[in-house]
Amino acid sequence: MIVVVGTPAWRPVEPAGPAGLACGIAIAAASHGASVELVGRTGDDPAGDALLIALAHAGVGHVALLRDPARPTPLMEPAPEADEPDVLADEAEDGDVADAVASTATGPRLEAADVDLGLRYLTAFAVIVVTDDALDAALAVATDAAAFAGAHLVVLVREGSDSPDIPADATVLAAPRADPDGAFAASVGSYAAGLDAGRPPDEAFRAALAAGWEPSVA
Repeated sequence: MIVVVGTPAWRPVEPAGPAGLACGIAIAAASHGASVELVGRTGDDPAGDALLIALAHAGVGHVALLRDPARPTPLMEPAPEADEPDVLADEAEDGDVADAVASTATGPRLEAADVDLGLRYLTAFAVIVVTDDALDAALAVATDAAAFAGAHLVVLVREGSDSPDIPADATVLAAPRADPDGAFAASVGSYAAGLDAGRPPDEAFRAALAAGWEPSVA
């Protein structure tokens, strides 16, 4: 089993569907036939309902995805047109526009206790993927859980940022500031599926490059 820890989001515009790096990785891994569970928080609202249904249809489990009645599900908005000013674009960092997430500041906040609780539900897993937006809450808990279960830990850090204290045996990949075509998420999902299937990390990594993005190692 693969566990993906991160912030799920919903894309409300057509084609509507799960959005964000965590969802992209989980769906990509499931498309390779892997058993996948997503650990995170989403709002207890219509967007959250639609997100859970769509994840289930994509073969991604969500028994460890908590619902937050006080905060809305983050919504992934499309990049604005070049000649169309946009408040979100003005506030986003350079390179972040295509993956800008509205309502992040007010969205559900993942805590270390949430991750610990989620991993306790999922007692058998071979791979844990922690996305860059969940590092503060999840890294320490995921590190301990991976060591206890003998699982492979994959940690995504923001490209160009300082890497946190990560175990030497973990795979550390630099997540790009934007992944508009989902190629990076597809590559990471493929890599995780390869590890889950028992392939050596170098073999799984080479196979993942076929997804169309060559991730850099942090």
